[in-house]
Amino acid sequence: MRLVVREAALAFRRAPLLSALSVTTIAFSLFVVTLFGLVAVNLQQGLRAVAERVEVVAYLLPGTPVETVTLALKDIEAFPEVQSADFVSEDQALARARAELVEFRDVLQELERNPLPASIEVRLKPHYRDAASVDAVAERLRGFGFVDDVRFGRDWVEKLDRLRQLAGAVGLGVGAAFAAVAIIIIGTTIRMAVLHRSREIAIMRLVGATDGFVRRPFLLEGALKGLAGGLCAMALCYGAYAAINRWLLHVAFLSRTQALAVVGFGTLIGLIGSAASVGRHLRHV
Repeated sequence: MRLVVREAALAFRRAPLLSALSVTTIAFSLFVVTLFGLVAVNLQQGLRAVAERVEVVAYLLPGTPVETVTLALKDIEAFPEVQSADFVSEDQALARARAELVEFRDVLQELERNPLPASIEVRLKPHYRDAASVDAVAERLRGFGFVDDVRFGRDWVEKLDRLRQLAGAVGLGVGAAFAAVAIIIIGTTIRMAVLHRSREIAIMRLVGATDGFVRRPFLLEGALKGLAGGLCAMALCYGAYAAINRWLLHVAFLSRTQALAVVGFGTLIGLIGSAASVGRHLRHV
């Protein structure tokens, strides 16, 4: 193992420019992938923020006893899809309308009778903010005898569902394309490093070195280059994030798990690229 580490370290000294080119290529390839991942993360966060506004409102019949509503709230909060259920009285609904509808404040002030009904506002858990779940909750709410009408903006929720599906499909497709291009570029760069040492590999084979003995230093070298490239890519991505966050708009950065995944992906690509390049070269020696 010590010999493998020593040979991998010597490879960086023997061809520093080629090693730097490999690390730089890996770094910029992963940087493009990571930058797209950053866009996808912020897009998903934006859609989640919009989805938080999804709620079902059940309007109650006039004169519904408060005790009946209180018992119903406990039943509604027991629904598996429901995060919270709040009762809004007629007076609270009117006060909210006066605060939010500023242009109609004078008209609302002059009302002799409150025309707004009491309601139950139901918020759903994050995994149930889709059209099917919202429709199912609305249908159950209609089963309560004191509920006059149920509203949840069906068209808006369905459009949000389609937008989420489109964002997921585009993100997966473009992300996979960027990753494939990165793998091809990185594999080509590592193959250049292997070809640069083809004479050394031939000599090692002539003196009886096994394929495993020849391959191991290259695998470690590729993994180290991938690791260095992944770390550089994360540094570049953080620099881009800091600049955007300061000068353009507030955005979120990758989580620690996602950042480690990028570095691990770089290491894995370096390892796979080295294995493929060395294996192909050994077959022709």
